[in-house]
Amino acid sequence: MLDLLGSDEFLLAYIGMGGGILLGLAARLGRFCTLGAIEDYFYSSSDLRLRMWGIAIGVAIVGTFALLHFDALALEKTTYLRQQWNPMESIVGGLLFGYGMAICGNCGYGALARLGGGDLRAFVIVIVMGISAFVTISGPLAYIRIWLFPVNETDGALPSLATGLANATGISLSLVGILIGLAILAFAISPKHVRNSPQTIFWGAVVGLAIVSGWAGTQWMHNETLEANNVVSHTFSGPIGETILYAMTASGTSLTFGIGSVAGVWIGAFIGSLIKGHFRWEACEDPRELRRQIIGAGLMGVGAVVAVGCSIGQGLSAISVLAYSGPVTLIALIAGAALGLRQLMVGFANPI
Repeated sequence: MLDLLGSDEFLLAYIGMGGGILLGLAARLGRFCTLGAIEDYFYSSSDLRLRMWGIAIGVAIVGTFALLHFDALALEKTTYLRQQWNPMESIVGGLLFGYGMAICGNCGYGALARLGGGDLRAFVIVIVMGISAFVTISGPLAYIRIWLFPVNETDGALPSLATGLANATGISLSLVGILIGLAILAFAISPKHVRNSPQTIFWGAVVGLAIVSGWAGTQWMHNETLEANNVVSHTFSGPIGETILYAMTASGTSLTFGIGSVAGVWIGAFIGSLIKGHFRWEACEDPRELRRQIIGAGLMGVGAVVAVGCSIGQGLSAISVLAYSGPVTLIALIAGAALGLRQLMVGFANPI
């Protein structure tokens, strides 16, 4: 069947691109944004976009554990459950990422979405974040990262909330996950103002389904290619670095799900910006703003690698498999972002 669809690597990239396009459209048409949701909650007294996140999380969990129920996903193969959880990784990485996101004004996913709308300031964020991520993955900072946070494979027990609850209650693993996802979904849409906003519900669901499509597609490819690829879903730190490397060395490297995902977000955001009539070229006019963007993007690249995922990777993909790391990283990320936003809006003794 794969022969009819093209080479394995192209098909894997197409799977990533499909979900990425949905995420790009959600950013431009649905205003789905990590930092925007945090800003609205803390400074505009609006929880609508934060609840959109809750809807995305709920749909992603329900869809992911439905895949497990129908034997379309093996949790033990997924990225976030293959290694032991180190809480300090999640806290330190989340704080670094959240603070960097706040002072540069975007996460990696948000920067790709803005780039799709013609914002050249986002191009700086994308490049710096991608490079700093690889500096931390396999460059000079990798030695420090591995020394501080050594990677250990799991000892058989999956670091997932669903596994613990299933063992404690005797309820099937898939049912535990689905019930948790439904509870989160019910909480997210419980206020009347959320139910009166079909756009919030729709685009939150689209984002959640994009995450599910990543797990389903890469697991299928994993089975079809005799485990030649990892079972992953969307995240934007290492994949941005992979995309930069592929752009420079395509003849010597391979396409991946992550590269397709990065390209898909850009394409979806570009289409969305044309639909809304928002596409316009923008550039940075203030050197201080450019400095903040470079520093913030660098911190995000480092933080995402330490935390083993960015706001999308840990905040959605990891949470969708109910990995312990997901909510801890997300809480640390929000705390770091709140600190960075306070610095920008109120100021400290030596503001950046």
